[in-house]
Parts: sequence; C-alpha cells; structure tokens
Amino acid sequence: MTEPESLEIGLLQRASAGQPQALGDLLQHHREHLLRIVKFRMDSRLRGRLDPDDIVQDAFIEATQRFQDFVDNQEMPFFLWLRFITIQKLMQMHRRHLGAKSRDAEREISIFAGPSPQATSAVLAAHLLGKHTSPSVAAMRAEATMRVELALNSMNEVDREILALRRFERLQNHEVAKLLNITISAASNRYIRALARLRVEVEGAPGDSIT
Repeated sequence: MTEPESLEIGLLQRASAGQPQALGDLLQHHREHLLRIVKFRMDSRLRGRLDPDDIVQDAFIEATQRFQDFVDNQEMPFFLWLRFITIQKLMQMHRRHLGAKSRDAEREISIFAGPSPQATSAVLAAHLLGKHTSPSVAAMRAEATMRVELALNSMNEVDREILALRRFERLQNHEVAKLLNITISAASNRYIRALARLRVEVEGAPGDSIT
C-alpha cells in the first residue's frame, strides 16, 4: 500500500466516524487530481469563462452534504464517488452555459466526439507524446501529434476513454473497469491494444515516443 493510499484510508475512517476535519482533509487530499480532470474534461468553449477550482469546490460542498449516504452505501471507492459528483457539476455548467450545444448531459462527457480532433484529443496526444522533443524536430512532432489525434478520433469510444482515464486521469486499472462497467481483464487488454496502436502511429518520428 502506498503512502497516499494509507493516508486516504485513515482519513476516510476518521471521517466515517464523524470527524468533520478528517472529511475536509480527505477532500483536499484529492483536490489537485480533480482539478486536473476538470481542466481536461471542460469544453474548450468554457475555458477562460469558468474557474475549474470553483467546480471542484461546488463538488466538495455537495460531497460533504451527501457523505453519510456514501458511508451507508459505499457502492464504489471514495475517489470514484467524489469524481462522479465532480463530473456532474461540470456537466451542469455545460448545460447552463452551452444549452442545446452542450454534449449529452445524461452520460459521462464524451471525449474526442465528432469528425475532427477536439481540444481534449490534442491535450491527450501531447501528453502521450511527452515533452522532451527538441526544437529541431518541432515540425515532425506536429505531424506525429496530428497522427495520434486522428488515431484517437478513429478509435472505439471505450478505448479512447480507457486511454484518457489511465494516461491522463491516472486512474488504476480496477478503477477504470468499475467506471466503465467492464471486467478488469477487459480494461487491461483494451488499454494495452489502444496504446500499442498509438505507438505505431508515431513510429519513425525522431524525438517522439508514447510515454
């Protein structure tokens, strides 16, 4: 068990026992991770108009109000429950600010939807390629990035989501399986195949590799 995991278990136990400070510390323990997710999932049209920290804070308020329900049921790990509330808050902002133009509000925000690469696929492509390319191969990197974006957009939606959850949101394989309602082995196998496909897309591009 890692130190962060041990810390979370201790905080969760104390929070479940009715210690408000422990719950506050538990929420703060996940703040940076949730901010990363909100920034990644936020529609590009809302960037600069909404503060991701405000969305996370709203999620914390609701999580505090609903925490006893979590304790009583515990149908999923705490972080996935907290992530679910945060995604709900983000979807509410999409509906409020984008109206009919927002993505499907009844499902998890769809990444990479549409015939052309979306901003989120560009973010994920840049993340997958790493940040160690020298200026001398910038043009080749741009070409590799476009190939990865096109590959992402042509993938099965579940495979794209698995890549995003594992490589960008940094969820563990069993967490991905829980979120997508698939077996752990299926989540692992689909992730390996999707990552291998992306590696093929950038093969031969100097200075670039899937990290």
